Amino acid sequence: MRNEKIFAIEYIKQIQWGCDMKNIDELKDRFKQFALRIIRLCQSLPTDKVSSVISGQLLRAGTSSGANYRAACRSKSTADFIYKLQIVEEELDESLYWMELLIDGKIMAEHLLEELMTEGNELLSITVSSIRTAKTRAKK
Repeated sequence: MRNEKIFAIEYIKQIQWGCDMKNIDELKDRFKQFALRIIRLCQSLPTDKVSSVISGQLLRAGTSSGANYRAACRSKSTADFIYKLQIVEEELDESLYWMELLIDGKIMAEHLLEELMTEGNELLSITVSSIRTAKTRAKK
């Protein structure tokens, strides 16, 4: 019964927001992999005070984006979906900010963060596009 209810919710979202369930699962995995890469990055940073502060902020923002995306996938309404995706947008943008500080502060070389930042930017673009789509569909 529970699986049927989850499937029904996912099917409704597919119709309402144009989300393909396969794409939802792929994005969940991308967000999870992004979070795992953030964890490994933070574990590799020096332990001085500045690095520790940035690491903590990056760890929080970089891992919460995936958790908030999963929450958006379980939202109960279009407004809730949009609200939760906006949180994902903020957390991804903040993650990119902290990585920029690692580079600009000469804590980590840019080439070491390039792929992770590219993935963060791609996830951010997808999230922003999803917000726009959901807002457009909500107006209809």
